[in-house]
Amino acid sequence: MQLIETGLFDGFDRLHVAGHPEGNKDIDADGSDRMVMQALKWKQAFSERTDAKMAIATQFCFEAAPVIAWADRLAAEGIKLPIHIGVAGPAKLQTLLKFAIACGVGASLRVLQKRAKDVTKLLMPFEPDEFIADIAAHKAKNPGFGIESVHFFPLGGIKTNATWAIEHGGASAVPAAQL
Repeated sequence: MQLIETGLFDGFDRLHVAGHPEGNKDIDADGSDRMVMQALKWKQAFSERTDAKMAIATQFCFEAAPVIAWADRLAAEGIKLPIHIGVAGPAKLQTLLKFAIACGVGASLRVLQKRAKDVTKLLMPFEPDEFIADIAAHKAKNPGFGIESVHFFPLGGIKTNATWAIEHGGASAVPAAQL
């Protein structure tokens, strides 16, 4: 936050700041989200008192319900910055588990662990269809919902992710993909 105050980023079209739908144990070791929420409130206030256009970008998530609850809570707390939700692209379950553990994606890890118990799903690659559909359905019912877009973490490979996005109507999100 101190770096933002220096003016070093003046002239940038938009600043993306970190958001943590499932909390961040490195910032709030007690498991709360007090410090994370305080930081987002500060960033919202900074955006309002300056000409800085800001958005919140998040780590990848696998489960829509906690993300929706978090985004709704931000709005209730007066944080109106647009949200760009991180989505894990198609990948093998083992790959996702490895990254989820390494990155501390807590609550969403339960979704993967549950999937790992179903042998039929264990052999199939994970795809974010359900997650994106749930977010889109909530946005359709609540047009003021703060999630503006998604961004992908291509954990199963860039080509795999780009192909999946194009096949699911996201060609405009991947205009440079020449597969």
